[in-house]
Amino acid sequence: MGLISDNLGKIKQVFSNKFYREYFRLYRKHYGQQIQQIAPASFLHYDINIVDGSSFVYQYKEIFFSRVYQFESSNKIPVIFDCGANIGLSCIYFKSLYPEARITAFEADPFIAGVLSSNISKNNLSAITVVAKAVWTNEESITFYSDNADGGNVFGGNAGGTKVNVPTVRLRSMLEQEGTIDFLKMDIEGAEIAVIKDCDGALSGVDNIFIEYHSFNKTPQGLGEILETLQRNGFRYFIESATERAMPFINKATGEVMDMQLNIFAYKI
Repeated sequence: MGLISDNLGKIKQVFSNKFYREYFRLYRKHYGQQIQQIAPASFLHYDINIVDGSSFVYQYKEIFFSRVYQFESSNKIPVIFDCGANIGLSCIYFKSLYPEARITAFEADPFIAGVLSSNISKNNLSAITVVAKAVWTNEESITFYSDNADGGNVFGGNAGGTKVNVPTVRLRSMLEQEGTIDFLKMDIEGAEIAVIKDCDGALSGVDNIFIEYHSFNKTPQGLGEILETLQRNGFRYFIESATERAMPFINKATGEVMDMQLNIFAYKI
C-alpha cells in the first residue's frame, strides 16, 4: 500500500504542475503533426510559429518542464550565448528567467533562423541578437544539411535533408570579444567537439555551460576531449543521458544515426 500511495502522490504532483499539463496538451495537439513550411502554435502565454510538431513538443518538455537550462546568476542582466537556438523556445525560456538578459542566438539553418527572428518579434522580446551563422572554428563557410526541424548538422547523411552552404562564426572569437558569459548553451548537433576544443583557454569568463553531446555512429567519439577541455578550464560537470538503450552490450544501436546522446552541465565552483 505504501508503494501504491507513493506512486499516486507522484502522479498527482506531476499533473498539478502547469508545465506538465501544458506538455500533455501540446503532445496531443502537435506530436506527429505534419507541417509543410510553418504552422502557428501557442504555449503558456506565448504565440509562435513552428516547423516540426514533434521537435516542438520535445523541446518544450526539455526546456519548460524538465528545465535543463535553468541557472542562477547574481547578474540582473546576464549575458547568454544560445548556440543552436532553433525556433527560439530556449530564448523565450531564458527571458522568462531573466527578462533583461542580453542574448546572442546562433542558428545555422537560414530558414529556421528566419522563424527564430519572427518568434522573437511576435513575443516582443528585446535584447536578443540573431546570428544566422553556423557556430564553428573559423569565420568562413561550411556545408550544412537541414532536416527542417532540430537535427540539421554539418556532417552530411545524418540530416537526410537539404544541403546548403552557410557562413560560419568562430565561437572562440565571440567569447574573447564579450569577456563575461553567464550561460553558454551549445546544441549544435555534433559540432560541439570541434568547437569546444577550439575554445580551450578562452572559457575563463564563462560561468555555466550546457552541452548536448551527440555520438554519431561510424564516427570517432569525442566525449573524453570535451570533458578534458572543461576540466582544464576550471569546470566541474554533471552528465545525464538524453537517450535510453537497454542492454547496451547487446543493443549497440548500430542501425541508428546516433548511438548516444548526453546532456553535459558544466559550472564553475
